[in-house]
Amino acid sequence: MSKRHSAKYKIDRRMGENLWGRPKSPVNSRSYGPGQHGQRRKSKVSDFGLQLRAKQKLKGYYGNLTEKQFSRTYEEAARRKGNTSENLIGLLESRLDAIVYRAKFVPTPFAARQFVNHGHVLVNGKRVNIPSYRCKPGDVISVREKSRNMALVLESLASNERDFCEYVSVEAKSMTATFVRAPELSEVPYPVKMEPNLVVEFYAS
Repeated sequence: MSKRHSAKYKIDRRMGENLWGRPKSPVNSRSYGPGQHGQRRKSKVSDFGLQLRAKQKLKGYYGNLTEKQFSRTYEEAARRKGNTSENLIGLLESRLDAIVYRAKFVPTPFAARQFVNHGHVLVNGKRVNIPSYRCKPGDVISVREKSRNMALVLESLASNERDFCEYVSVEAKSMTATFVRAPELSEVPYPVKMEPNLVVEFYAS
């Protein structure tokens, strides 16, 4: 098992939630945490603990971003006008790997990062291999011609595990997607409850 996959399942176990709503998640059969102390009775979590957990959950959902990447995204959200927690979600969903995932070109955010890294994705006809590349409304994201017969892509598009969302318009036959706009929190199809307001509190404290 690769580091990425083991990390993915570790995050699920640590959070005690099926972050991506996947049927293979170990949480479906074991809701307690990993390790020998995973089944201990949980003590009351402090406000800081709740904020930290909310941050780890959101950071983990997007392919387990590094602290540096995530804090930079928060700083950008805080600089922008309007609600910082909504801005944070909008920025995270504007990432190229997030859009590739929302377009169902791949089954997981981890696979999306790798897919972009390996040069399988075009933005407005040009190859982009940076997963954190920030897309703008109107950008057209497509799977490279040579990569369209990959089993990973065909199986993901055919899967009923996830639905498409309104802020990414997808043409499944041509394997292209248009980023319509940055979404609001209520529009993002998270399988679990995300609390970006607690993330904002974590960084503001």
